[in-house]
Amino acid sequence: MFWAVNYPAAVGAAATTRQLPIYSVQPAQGEKKIAISFDAAWGADDTDTLIEILGEYNVKATFFLVGQWVDTYPEEVKKLADAGHEVMNHSDTHPYFTQCSTDKIIQEIESCNDKIEAITGVRPTLIRCPYGDYDDNVVNTVRSLGMEPIQWSIDSLDWKDSSTADSIFQRVTSQATAGGIILCHNDAEYTPDALAAILKTLIDEGYTFVPISELILTGEYTIDHTGMQCPA
Repeated sequence: MFWAVNYPAAVGAAATTRQLPIYSVQPAQGEKKIAISFDAAWGADDTDTLIEILGEYNVKATFFLVGQWVDTYPEEVKKLADAGHEVMNHSDTHPYFTQCSTDKIIQEIESCNDKIEAITGVRPTLIRCPYGDYDDNVVNTVRSLGMEPIQWSIDSLDWKDSSTADSIFQRVTSQATAGGIILCHNDAEYTPDALAAILKTLIDEGYTFVPISELILTGEYTIDHTGMQCPA
């Protein structure tokens, strides 16, 4: 089933239609755009390294930050913004949104937005729900605030204890598709070791990395049952 959306607010979806965030974007003919994103909820030791590696390949990424992380690492937030990366919302305290009231979801989102805007001067327009946890109410609440919920189509699983730099590299490069969104974490042990090889390999394969706000479609669109955003 499909439903029409006018970015960034949902428009008139049938009550029986499940609301989905954006997992990926239907690529335009001949385009091989892809986005890499990092969730930041704990630790910041690797921030400088990630910024350096992304800079070497002239890649702009999207970082989804938890408000409590912003409180703890304001200088790192500024570094990310100053390097030209997107700084977006990952909630204020990282709760399961499906277990929260609508008012609590709004408070979590707006509090994090306020903190990020105070440092970067830019208010986030995108959010990744904590744990990737959502339901119809969560998605509708996010879009009622003029924001877009973002999932992922390429999971590095870099947070797993069993992950290695090679397994992260293999997982990401084997799943890569045009219009895809890669999920990584800012403080996973082997992500910095895998990142350069991922970027080089995908660039050599003809991919262009863009921030998620440049990957997703504006104006009217549909989202199919897989979460792919398509032109209306």
